[in-house]
Amino acid sequence: MPDLTAEAPTTGGEKAPARRRIPQLPLLAVVTLLVALTALAVGRYVVPPNEIIRMLAGQIFPVGQTWTAQEQTVVLDVRLPRVLLSLLVGGGLALGGAALQGVFRNPLVSPDVIGVASGASFGGVLALLLGLGSAAVVGGAFGFGLLALAVVMLIGRLNTGNPILMIVLSGTVTGAFFTALVSFAKYVADPESELPSIVFWLLGSLATATYAKVVTAAVPILLGAAVILALRWRLNILSLGDDDALALGVPPRLTRGVLLCAVALMTAGSVAVAGLVGWVGLVVPHLARLWTGSDHRVQLPAAFLIGGAYLTVIDTVSRTLTAAEMPLGILTAVIGAPFFIVLLARSRNRMWSQ
Repeated sequence: MPDLTAEAPTTGGEKAPARRRIPQLPLLAVVTLLVALTALAVGRYVVPPNEIIRMLAGQIFPVGQTWTAQEQTVVLDVRLPRVLLSLLVGGGLALGGAALQGVFRNPLVSPDVIGVASGASFGGVLALLLGLGSAAVVGGAFGFGLLALAVVMLIGRLNTGNPILMIVLSGTVTGAFFTALVSFAKYVADPESELPSIVFWLLGSLATATYAKVVTAAVPILLGAAVILALRWRLNILSLGDDDALALGVPPRLTRGVLLCAVALMTAGSVAVAGLVGWVGLVVPHLARLWTGSDHRVQLPAAFLIGGAYLTVIDTVSRTLTAAEMPLGILTAVIGAPFFIVLLARSRNRMWSQ
């Protein structure tokens, strides 16, 4: 399979492009902050951005209160946890997709390929079916997501000939198995009480965002992101192939296993608090690659920032577009699919050629 994402920095000449692209990361960080500030301001109840800045600063520094109690409730209690959660979930899914595309050297790979999303969705659906609380939904999704990863890694060890192919096949089989279990759960669910909540959760939403969910998502997502970002230079070498990576002193199986575990951790954490949100892990890595190039040292942080901003914009549209909030999964598919086609048509040579 051709190397579609790697740009191994092995010589001084190859490092220069990465140095030129590094200043773009602060620009992306500023854009992401501006998107988050805009999301806090807009909605059915508009809050002036200057009041939001003073309000947020007032949580740390002594700032005279010029905002109303209603504005404080809307921003701090309703919108801020939702924006923080969208930044975490979007960034985690995008970073996971970018890492997997580098590991498998395939631009069509997303976090769904390792079966963790399907396993996590079954865990959440099972908790809803049993009538358990929201904490059980989060815990079930997270636990079954890690269980799906364990099954994938176990099956992948049955054949040592082509580890990448075995991981893809085992992920496909595991994902199909848990998807069948989700379908069975929907079949036996009560159509009046249980089925609507299951369907809405599977479509993805941040409507129930709380600070507790932000903490729940932050731990696995930030932990997985820290591992992936720490190994991003090894991903450049891993993208060259197992033989070359081993010759350069990078153990391919161990590195690949650690990266897959980190992606699974982020995916399970994202599904646990937001349900299934598709297309983010597929579309955003291509945006990051177009913006920064194929060097994973810069591409992976860019994917995290762009993913957070992207999902924040989608979530803001979902809660302001109609009176009844539209699920995130619908919007990400409706917007992501045509956008991906445009990217394919306009930049196929730059993104996909060797």
